[in-house]
Amino acid sequence: MAKKQMDKATIRERIARRAEKEIVSGSYVNLGIGMPTMVANYIQDGKQVVLQSENGLLGIGKSPLKKEVDPDLINAGKETVTAQKGASYFSNAESFAMIRGEHLDLAILGGMEVSVTGDLANWMIPGKMIKGMGGAMDIVHGAKKIVIIMDHVNKHGEPKILNKCNLPLTGKSVVNRIITDRAVIDVVEDGLILIEVAEGWTIDEVIQSTEPKLKISEDIRTGTY
Repeated sequence: MAKKQMDKATIRERIARRAEKEIVSGSYVNLGIGMPTMVANYIQDGKQVVLQSENGLLGIGKSPLKKEVDPDLINAGKETVTAQKGASYFSNAESFAMIRGEHLDLAILGGMEVSVTGDLANWMIPGKMIKGMGGAMDIVHGAKKIVIIMDHVNKHGEPKILNKCNLPLTGKSVVNRIITDRAVIDVVEDGLILIEVAEGWTIDEVIQSTEPKLKISEDIRTGTY
């Protein structure tokens, strides 16, 4: 589908579906608030995955249908969720012990800015009211792999992948992979590698909308999602 014909909901769904491919069967995964929670809806049949939430829930299921909504069953972003068979509930302290103890295989989080060295800013914009710091600062240091999903540019058309983050950091050198509406980019020791380009975009367009210089993978895939 051409990029000009896609609305925001379709773009978000496409990003979430691509992010689901990062999940390996048998893994323990934390999904951040906002767009990352959508990933739960697209987990492939046959994958054995345990989703974890900072507020003390292990075994999150898909987003509830209207008739399934339980106002007392929420994730860390206060969004209603479902629980899989065998799910368990526990305190915040135990949940963060799991995170800090490096028992999470993967975290898929949203991002406001990511730098060329994998620094992440995703928790606040100075001057704007926020609910609180949340658990992102623990998650980015406790999970074994960090995948960030976000729009490639902001509402002004400016890059969100930068040489240096301008917003307050969540963590330094913590991001492993970035998935946007335009591309999939890996953060490596000496910079950024473009490994996939989304359908409707070109390599040159991705390069032009990314502030740091991108290396191009020898096995780059185009029009892949």
